[in-house]
Amino acid sequence: MTQHPLSLPTLALATHTLPDPDTCWQALLRRDRAFNGRFWFSVRSTGVYCLPSCAARQPLRHNVDFHASPDGAEAAGFRACKRCKPRDWRADLGLSQPVARACALFDSTLADTPPSLAAVARKVGLSSGALSKRFVAELGVNPRDWLVARKRQRFRKALRGGETVADALYGAGYGSPSRVYESSDRTLGMTPATYAKGGAGAHIDYTTVDSDYGRVLVAATHKGIAAVFLGDSDRALEKSLHNDFPAAEIARNDRTLGPRVKSVLARLYGRKPTALDAADVPFDIVGTAFQWKVWKALTEIPAGQTRTYGEIARRIGEPKAARAVGRACATNQAAVVIPCHRAVGASGALTGYRWGVARKERLLAEERRRSNT
Repeated sequence: MTQHPLSLPTLALATHTLPDPDTCWQALLRRDRAFNGRFWFSVRSTGVYCLPSCAARQPLRHNVDFHASPDGAEAAGFRACKRCKPRDWRADLGLSQPVARACALFDSTLADTPPSLAAVARKVGLSSGALSKRFVAELGVNPRDWLVARKRQRFRKALRGGETVADALYGAGYGSPSRVYESSDRTLGMTPATYAKGGAGAHIDYTTVDSDYGRVLVAATHKGIAAVFLGDSDRALEKSLHNDFPAAEIARNDRTLGPRVKSVLARLYGRKPTALDAADVPFDIVGTAFQWKVWKALTEIPAGQTRTYGEIARRIGEPKAARAVGRACATNQAAVVIPCHRAVGASGALTGYRWGVARKERLLAEERRRSNT
């Protein structure tokens, strides 16, 4: 099984694919907080850009554009909304004030010696144990793992920004170069020098095929499947792939990926059960240990049935982590193979789905139909 490096859950959504316009618009209409950080929207009539959950008066559809980042919205000439403060979206992910403040305290001293858990807990008015429990419930990781992930994220960002390996290493808080090189496969998926060159040498093949649910894109490295996207056009799917993997060498390869496409389609049409360790579907997808627990639990939900985020949280032994389960579902890059369409909100209602709520509803309906025949 591929090693899956730990990434920072609260930052991961900002680097994932911009959902299709219809999904974005429906999320905007619902003011869906689950999509904060997955896209930002701008309004041409006001010159402002916002978070999906913004409580301001809803705009007309023809005035709205969608952006993958605040920088993208500002580059297009829009200014940040003063009401929802879209550049501060991390604070709007449903984090409680103590956890948000604790993250800020850890983050402000990361390049130096970080404060102890006990010291941070005292400053936010909690015991060390209570703060740890809140981290797990709201972020899916304990404070120690959050710090490790944050350090790695800073290191990668510094390398991509052009800093030398040495400057990036010490600036991120690593005390020894050997620590980074020893764990480079887990930290970067490649050596620091290769990563600093924009991922030179990383290669992803992809192909697209038609299905009853629209177009399907399957992408893979030599290690395994890296992405399965659903959409309405090859052009949009290919753009999403390049957005998700901007530093990789990406090439279309219809012939080589044939067997993996067949396996994905078999799961799409219910001919094979989903399983993360299936021999014919090896993975090369980055996720935290918590995300992989959630994704594995999703594959254990019978076809056509659903489970709430809270039920999944209890299933994996983290009963207070329902919100973190929801974020893990939102970051799944392998549609259908990891069936996040079987996860629903607390009321049982269908919630936001990266590939469109209408497609989620159809997938479930078809699974139920097959289960009853």
